[in-house]
Formats: sequence, C-alpha cells, structure tokens
Amino acid sequence: MRYYMKQYIICLIILMVIVSAEARTVELTLHPAKSAKSENRYQLLVKANEKSDTDAAPLYEKAVQSLPDNLKMDEINQWLKIPPDKLPKKQVQSVLEQLKPVFKLVEQAAKCKQCYWPYLDDDTLSQTLAEYRKLLFLLALQVRFQVAHDSYDDAISAMQTGFGMARHLGEDPGLLRGLVGIGMAAYMCRQIEQFVQRPDAPTLYQALRDLPQPFIDLTKQAEWEEPDIKEKVYLLMDRLDRHVAALQCIEAIRLYTGLHENKFPGHLSVITDVRVPVDPVTKKPFSYESTGLEAILEVEGAEGSEGRDAIRYELKLK
Repeated sequence: MRYYMKQYIICLIILMVIVSAEARTVELTLHPAKSAKSENRYQLLVKANEKSDTDAAPLYEKAVQSLPDNLKMDEINQWLKIPPDKLPKKQVQSVLEQLKPVFKLVEQAAKCKQCYWPYLDDDTLSQTLAEYRKLLFLLALQVRFQVAHDSYDDAISAMQTGFGMARHLGEDPGLLRGLVGIGMAAYMCRQIEQFVQRPDAPTLYQALRDLPQPFIDLTKQAEWEEPDIKEKVYLLMDRLDRHVAALQCIEAIRLYTGLHENKFPGHLSVITDVRVPVDPVTKKPFSYESTGLEAILEVEGAEGSEGRDAIRYELKLK
C-alpha cells in the first residue's frame, strides 16, 4: 500500500510540473543588449567559493515556518499572470515588506554548500513541498517587482535565490523534492523572460551559459522507478535544459542586435561574437527565422511529450 501511495504522489507531482508547462507561444519585445564582457559579474547560481558551510535545510524550514498566515495566495497568483509594469505596486510592496525576514532566510539557505534534507513520510513531504512552491511564487513576485522598478541587480539576486533553492531540492536522494526543484527552476526561467524585455536590462548570456547541464540530474533518483515514471522524469530534465539554452540563445540574439544596427540576424549562424547554444537534446540548432525586425525562435517538444513542452518565441525589437 505504501509503495502505491508513493507512486501516486510522484505521478501527481509530475502532472503538476507538466501541466504548468503546456505548449506556449511567448511574445517578447527585446531591446539591444550591451557587450557581454561588461556583464560577466552576474551569476544565476552562487559560486562554489562564495558558499558557506552551513546546512541549508534548517534555514529553509525556518523560512517556511515564518511565512505569514495572512498571505492571499490567490491574489498573488493573479499578480504573477500580469506584466510587471501592470502590478499594483503599493499592494505588492506591502506584501514584500512583510516577507523580508523570509527572503533573508531563503537567500542565506541558497548560499549554503550542503543541504541535508530530513526524512519525511510521503504525506508530510507532499504537504511540505506545497509550502516550498509558495516560497517560489513569492520569490517570483519579488523578481517581477524589482524588474518593474528597473532594479536589475536585486532582480538577479532574487532569481539566484530561486535557482539555488531548486538545485538544493534536486540534490535530495529522493525523487519528490527533485521533481519540485525542476518545476522551480522552470518557473524562474519564466521570470527571465520578463527580465530580458526591459530597455536597459543587462545581458544574462554568460550567467545562463554558466549554469550546469543538466541543471538538475535525477537519473539516480529515478533508477528504481517504473519505466513510465522514469521516462517522464527524463523528459522534465530535458525540458528544463532546453528552456535554459533557448533563453541563452535569445540573449545571444540580443547581443547581436546591439552590434548590428538594431536588426535581428538572418540566421543564427551569423552570430559570431558569442557562441550560440544548440538544443541540448537534439544537438542541433534551434529553429529560427527572421525578417530583420521580427523573428521566431522555436523549442520543439521532446519525443514522447506530445508537444506539451514546446515553446514558440515571437520576437520583436523595440
């Protein structure tokens, strides 16, 4: 009975991650980016030599326990569906001010070298992971608020915290936390889609290139699962890595437009100032076409996903 309960929870979490990643058409209005060399200081994960020796797990747990009881998550989820410029800024600021102690704990945790997650039974773990998803949405709100105010360093810092928490979840020997970690990292990637549309946003090309690949490796955790579960886990891992590579490709395109009279490249192959990433699954260039003022970049769905993870980026220049 316990085995089937675990399989049921795993299936629910996989479904949760997949449903949140339906095939998407994303319209991005881009501004030419400055040289990548001046932006090498930005990182989306804390460097190993800058991490502390503290155990992250108690800090995350304290952060979860510190979440205010009066948060209106339905309202917050609606805010996350609108562009940063349309946020009700006074209301959002009031919520974020209340969350400062929580954010400080999560930021400290994300900067730890190790995270020794405690053992929890499956029911307790699924309930706890729901609280971690809440933390993720609050971090995403913080990113969007900072983006709306052109506070790029603060927005990158918040994204770094989100990616760091996702990586820690992916390091757990069990599968459940790792699956939620993949979902968290994918949601942070969606915040980058907002970030790159700002007029003076620094390029994240190098920061995206420095991310590990696979970003979260659940191969060992999935080893003893049923074949259908294992296949879905691999699809989720690949989908995340494709998303990261596509965003890096968009940043390479932004850099090109900054050097070539604010025009999109006719082909990805003409971008020579930086390396253009290929699809990490097929090892082939992403599908791309351009008219000069508009362009389309497509991430095809992985084999077996029935196109659920496909992304079509419709790019325009401002």
